[in-house]
Amino acid sequence: MNFIEELKWRQMIHTTTPGIDEIIQKGGVVGYTGFDPTASSLHIGHLIPIMLLVHFQRSSNKPIALVGGATGMIGDPSGKSQERNLLSEEAIKYNQECVRKQLEKFLDFSGKYSAEIVNNIDWFKDFNLLDFFRDVGKHLTVNYMVSKDSVKNRWESGISFTEFSYQLLQAYDFYWLYTHKNCILQMGGSDQWGNITSGTELVRRKAGGEAFALTCPLLTKSDGKKFGKTEGGESVWLDPARTSPYKFYQYWLNVADSDALGLLKTFTLLTSEEIEDLQHTHKEKPHERPMQKALAKDITTRVHSETDYRSAVDASEILFGKGTTESLLKLSENDFLSVFEGVPQFIVSRIELEKGIDVIELVSEKTSIFSSKGEGRRMVAQGGLSVNKKKITDVSAIINDSQLIKGRYLLFQKGKKSYFIVKAE
Repeated sequence: MNFIEELKWRQMIHTTTPGIDEIIQKGGVVGYTGFDPTASSLHIGHLIPIMLLVHFQRSSNKPIALVGGATGMIGDPSGKSQERNLLSEEAIKYNQECVRKQLEKFLDFSGKYSAEIVNNIDWFKDFNLLDFFRDVGKHLTVNYMVSKDSVKNRWESGISFTEFSYQLLQAYDFYWLYTHKNCILQMGGSDQWGNITSGTELVRRKAGGEAFALTCPLLTKSDGKKFGKTEGGESVWLDPARTSPYKFYQYWLNVADSDALGLLKTFTLLTSEEIEDLQHTHKEKPHERPMQKALAKDITTRVHSETDYRSAVDASEILFGKGTTESLLKLSENDFLSVFEGVPQFIVSRIELEKGIDVIELVSEKTSIFSSKGEGRRMVAQGGLSVNKKKITDVSAIINDSQLIKGRYLLFQKGKKSYFIVKAE
């Protein structure tokens, strides 16, 4: 597989330095991209540079993922309108271990072109400040550094010397990997172009060598909104504790038709022929959303697991009326709460549930699922009430604690679309 040609048809190239095609075609190239552990999880925006490394390795090249244990303590100013909050050393150490575990899910660490994870704290921890100024700072002028967008865009609002120096640190990362790992290529998002080319310049000036840069476009949705955020403005994380597999799956399932093709190219390993087939099917049956379903399946399975993907599909069916009591009981508590997030909740006494509560009393007096006992009786008699996906037609039915989901919840459904959660406390 030709790396550059693969990225071109996937529309994943924004800018490259001259001569990169010839170098990459030979194969066996060492290249890297960096991830600063500023949070305990990567988010889906990080999947873009991760996919660069994946395609790079599949093209018979050696990928290096750099976890910025040192640079994460400062924070990259690229794309930021204001100064970052500094994290403690303990928080950085915790975050970098979390990020390392997530990266290991995507790359192959065996074979001829085995991936490698490095941490720049290993070469920065004993670097004397005066030595850094003499050995690194001497090679890049302030004029050169100020010309970079990451600095220029912050010039009016202000940028601290701490964040200003980030460019030098990232440049030295490239130089260190060039001299110690024979790494000649750095990849990243288009907002990283200035930092990356500072690295190629440091390699040229300090080592007399030639290094290369490749960036991919920053993704935005067709409506102009930032990619990777929910409608509520929350990031979509790779950590299931921060974004449940169900929410993760739903994010991809609900992307607009106008975005689906580009996302299939960028985030999946499907071939051009497979994607063209999906396009054709989508044109014939757009209501079935085949492109979105393929996208959601591919990414959810690779980020989480096949089991998590199946659970997310089952959860989706429950929400839209196709699920059963059995499928409901299979959900984890986290998935259950994710599926029914925003659903009205009521609290009832666990002691009363242990004794048993009359269903009409529960839905009309203990809660306000129905406005009156009369309405409750009519709806139950007409088959308009379900408890845990089972219809209740007996107006004298008793609800007790043996029916609790995960020992804590009851799911009531009024009509076809109105859900309510009753929580035992």
